[in-house]
Amino acid sequence: MKQDKKIDALIQLLEDPDLNVFEQVEKELMKEDVHIIPALEEMWEMSLDEIVQQRIEHLIQNLQFKEVKKGMDSWVKSEHPDLLEGFNLVNLYQYPDLNSVKTDLKIEQIRKDVWLELNNSLTSLEKITVLNHIFFEQHGFSINHTNPSSPQNYFLNQVLETKKGNPISLAILYTIIARKLELPVFFVNFPKNPLLGYFDKHIAIRAHGLNVDSDILFYINPSNKGSITGRKELEYYLKKMKFKSEKKYFERGNDKVFILKLISSLQSAFDSMGYKDKADDILQLKKVLTSNIELS
Repeated sequence: MKQDKKIDALIQLLEDPDLNVFEQVEKELMKEDVHIIPALEEMWEMSLDEIVQQRIEHLIQNLQFKEVKKGMDSWVKSEHPDLLEGFNLVNLYQYPDLNSVKTDLKIEQIRKDVWLELNNSLTSLEKITVLNHIFFEQHGFSINHTNPSSPQNYFLNQVLETKKGNPISLAILYTIIARKLELPVFFVNFPKNPLLGYFDKHIAIRAHGLNVDSDILFYINPSNKGSITGRKELEYYLKKMKFKSEKKYFERGNDKVFILKLISSLQSAFDSMGYKDKADDILQLKKVLTSNIELS
């Protein structure tokens, strides 16, 4: 109760015209978390002063961003971070009031549509063919070629709504659905264009013998409607791009790096569109990730 009275008193002081008073009040309120936002919103509705309203809006935004950073820090430090949770945290930055239940339901519908077409007699390749048909043809997901640099291509709710995304956001959504179907699809840290790999050690051993040095069966290109490719084609592509053929380009990647790539690209998108404040925010999220990821 004492704490609530203290918060209420601080919020009332937001109307003080003295800038020094406001700065001290802001400093104290930023020690709190998003639970004080309803009280701030109530104050915003009661105030007729535009400057006070701007102060409150700024405070709310900072508190919401603080919550995203806290969530991202916890996510990246977890031993087995959930890919959907990481994607949702990025979404939360731009849409802090969005109810994730709606996005979860849309993802579940896609999963269900694919699941209805799967059966145990199908091979791994046939299962991915079914997923590709449902994801790219039936639901119509594709690369946004009309406005490829738009920041909206990076947010889960927008990708699900418009069925348009960029190579990295589509790859993440595709992976999330594949895993919900218990298909062992993982990120492959291929240069330039994100790829996915179908990893199954048991099948790889049956196909290539006990001396197999990799559990990859084949590669998937979400940027080309899930087209299937092999290592030889990828090595040719690397040579064409004048990249050295390294083992890391063909092996199973880290989901944390997957989300880091999404955030790094989002920062560039905001920067190119002239949204410097947002680009700076995303840079802070990027630092949270990079400080907790071992990059080779």
